[in-house]
Amino acid sequence: MTMAMRPGAAASPPPPAGGAPMPMMPMTPAARSMRLAGEHFAAALFYLLAGAIGLVWIAPELALGAYPSPHVAGVTHFFTLGWLTTTIFGALYQLLPVALGAPVRSTRLGHASFWTFAPGAGLFATGVAANSLALHHAGIALVATGIVLGVSNVGATLPRARSRDVTWAAVAMAITFLASTLVLGVILLHNLHTGFIAAARLRVLATHLHVAIVGWALVMIVGVSHRLLPMFLLSHGADTRWTRRALTLLPAGVVALAIGLNTRWGVVSWLGAVLLEGGVACFLYQAYAFHRVRVRRRIDVGMRFAASALAFLAASAVLGPVVLAAGPARARLATAYVAIGLLGGIVLYVIGFFYKIVPLLAWTARYRDRMGKGPVPTVAETFSARVATAQLALMAPAVAFLAAGIGSGSAIVAQCGAALFLAGVLLFISQIARVALGRRS
Repeated sequence: MTMAMRPGAAASPPPPAGGAPMPMMPMTPAARSMRLAGEHFAAALFYLLAGAIGLVWIAPELALGAYPSPHVAGVTHFFTLGWLTTTIFGALYQLLPVALGAPVRSTRLGHASFWTFAPGAGLFATGVAANSLALHHAGIALVATGIVLGVSNVGATLPRARSRDVTWAAVAMAITFLASTLVLGVILLHNLHTGFIAAARLRVLATHLHVAIVGWALVMIVGVSHRLLPMFLLSHGADTRWTRRALTLLPAGVVALAIGLNTRWGVVSWLGAVLLEGGVACFLYQAYAFHRVRVRRRIDVGMRFAASALAFLAASAVLGPVVLAAGPARARLATAYVAIGLLGGIVLYVIGFFYKIVPLLAWTARYRDRMGKGPVPTVAETFSARVATAQLALMAPAVAFLAAGIGSGSAIVAQCGAALFLAGVLLFISQIARVALGRRS
């Protein structure tokens, strides 16, 4: 992604119209937690690759709408636990000190959280996919330990923040939803062996998915985007009140939907759906507002990933009420809804931000001390924009093909989509390897 400024050269924009003043986040990464962030990002890439390979394997099951199957659940956790959660924690260790003025409470605790959570995510996902009791029990124990340590560390850091804006509130709400996700996951895992929730399993599973994807991942994305989108786009003067509205509606929608689904109270379920639709709409409009007033007219490849992801998020939001009205009988529709929202809406968005954060961290670690002593590359020169564009040209159609295969019940079309997605992930890993090795584009 093209960088107009060297690290450390950010300017302060004027206060946005209609909202509180929002200072531009400094470009200089937090050196104290760079290694901590780096190890999270490295593990996350491994799990993204594992998930993409697994996607090819489960594509025929997805085409049947078999989203509750152990194979599908295992691969889904490579994406949700392995890629998304690990990436989010890595990003938080940079965001908290840089954007909120809150140095991480304990880097040792952060490393301890990583070294329990990261291997646990792999063990758990593999154990669920392979139906191995030993693996997924060992995995969930490590995952639970890692999440408790990570949430405790972030939770202890937040009170030290100098800035308590909507980003601060989003982080606080998101880690609460992550803890709830863990509880629901343990319930579903226990049910695999006892069947104690019986017919309620699909409702609890739907709750688990929405708490994880919307409550944890999307709420965090909305809050972080409030800080990062204006910086990436050089957006001055946007109305920032839409972020606050999104962060009011989305958590309320998740809670209402969870209550409605599990009490079978349809009115509450629909209230939750309406709130979620409103929250997504507010987030989309906030992103549009930042784009509309941007100083940098050229949209670089990372922001094109984000824009594509927002289109998929909108498509998933349109499908949401249809899935709720159709009920569990339309399994393929529900599977397509989750695939579009998770892979297209969330995974692609995080990849777009990865193209900003990781090259900047690598540039800082490698070239910070060489400034003024000789020629150094720009951040944009540490990877290839052409390869990144080719990656997007593979991954965006991949999600569309996968969704079409699921909707039509065609295993071949679904597998084609999964294969394209894997090809895009391989290009992405080659890009990050180029960044890590310090090779110029």
